[in-house]
Amino acid sequence: MTALPRVWVLGAGSMGAGIAQLAAQAGHDVCLYDAQAPALERALAAIAADLDGAVSRGKLGPERRGEILGRIRPAADLEAGRGSGIVVEAIIEDLGAKQDLLRRVEPLVADDTLLLSNTSSLSVTAIAAALARPQRVAGWHFFNPAVRMKLVEIIPGMQTDAAVIDALRALSQSWGKTAVAAPNVPGFIVNRVARPYYAEAWRLLAERAAPAPAIDALLRQAGGFALGPFELMDLIGHDVNLAVTESVFRATGFDSRYAPALMQQELVRAGRLGRKSGHGVYRHGREAAVPGFATVAPAFGIPVVRHAAVPGLLEPLLERLRSAGVPVEPDSWLPDETLAVGDSRIATTDGRTAAHRAAVESQPALMLLDTALDLARTPLLGAAATAAATPDRAAFAAALDAAGVRLVELADVAGLVVMRVVAALVNEAADLASWNAVAAADIDLAMQLGTAYPRGPLAWGRSLGAARVLTVLRHLSDHYGDARYRIAPRLSESRWSGAALDA
Repeated sequence: MTALPRVWVLGAGSMGAGIAQLAAQAGHDVCLYDAQAPALERALAAIAADLDGAVSRGKLGPERRGEILGRIRPAADLEAGRGSGIVVEAIIEDLGAKQDLLRRVEPLVADDTLLLSNTSSLSVTAIAAALARPQRVAGWHFFNPAVRMKLVEIIPGMQTDAAVIDALRALSQSWGKTAVAAPNVPGFIVNRVARPYYAEAWRLLAERAAPAPAIDALLRQAGGFALGPFELMDLIGHDVNLAVTESVFRATGFDSRYAPALMQQELVRAGRLGRKSGHGVYRHGREAAVPGFATVAPAFGIPVVRHAAVPGLLEPLLERLRSAGVPVEPDSWLPDETLAVGDSRIATTDGRTAAHRAAVESQPALMLLDTALDLARTPLLGAAATAAATPDRAAFAAALDAAGVRLVELADVAGLVVMRVVAALVNEAADLASWNAVAAADIDLAMQLGTAYPRGPLAWGRSLGAARVLTVLRHLSDHYGDARYRIAPRLSESRWSGAALDA
């Protein structure tokens, strides 16, 4: 049997350690390089601890654990990696640093050695430009934790040989990963499409739409995301998240859609980096209190909920209320996709503020309801209301509470929380597909595997309807006057042609 090539991992941070462990588990001998000996010690300890956990769970035998650890050789000298067949760079996200290290490594390996970068946002073409053999260079972007996350993005530079991409697909599969072809554009697929998840959350917080714990809870419990944006940024590290945002911002010609949030810049300046520093948006550690948020206290007694003949998106919620014994009755005077409680009309947000919509529709008492991944199951919903509708808010909360749904009071901001974030994600995914010939299926797969999104953004756009998403974005654009809400050509085409966004 042909021996597997030795893998030379450059950088012993969390990503480098994870990639080294992956390679060793796949049967490769590994040289794990870092100029800092303490970093190597921490990496080996982390790998050993992870393998020990697998042994304790019965997923790995002690002998196999020893074999994997035995394949990894730490090195603080570049000469130790000489002759390796695969090089994977996983150092700091800095173009000059990556170019310099790969330039020093290139003479130590054969002409046909794969020279791979785990960059999360930098141009692969730019990294390769510093080398004598740019055709051997490609991006191979893993996700943290590399051992567990199934996705890897393969990114060719302008001069990358097609054979390198073919070899990377086979290598990814042999390491147990699902590979997607990503374009060499800022942020590739995952870090590009995910930008609005963070950006809109910061803007909502700055507008005081709701406290951070409520925004996180709405996106997690109503939106179905694994973690809320602030929880996720605290986990990733605000310095890391901000660096990716700044990289994409620069690479897109300082497009306002990707502008870094001042609030996050301030956190980083203050050293509040998240879990790793003990304090980010939230405090962390044994003594840290679990952040909470208020919900609307239900009124005593359950009101009658009236509904339009065509409930639209609200149909699952209406059926849920009916099944819970809430009295519901049709009201032929109500416009499509609306409910009513007392004197107040309740409608799904269309991207306008409640005040704006109430004035246009001559309906002073108006509540706007946020969306959810599944209104038939969500335990939480957000809503904004005009002043005239506030007397009926507690009554509506009582109806929802009877059906197992808590109501979060939101400030009257355009688009609310889940709808605004999801619309921006759909638009970003459609924009990537518009300009870079990326397969819709690859975008959705990448976002589900790389970020644990509950649904691919393009599939989500199809579910909501292209017309609805486009309307929300246009209203957001009118409200803010900001080009970040410009419509992706693919979304506009889907709206008018009827073609599925995720086709």
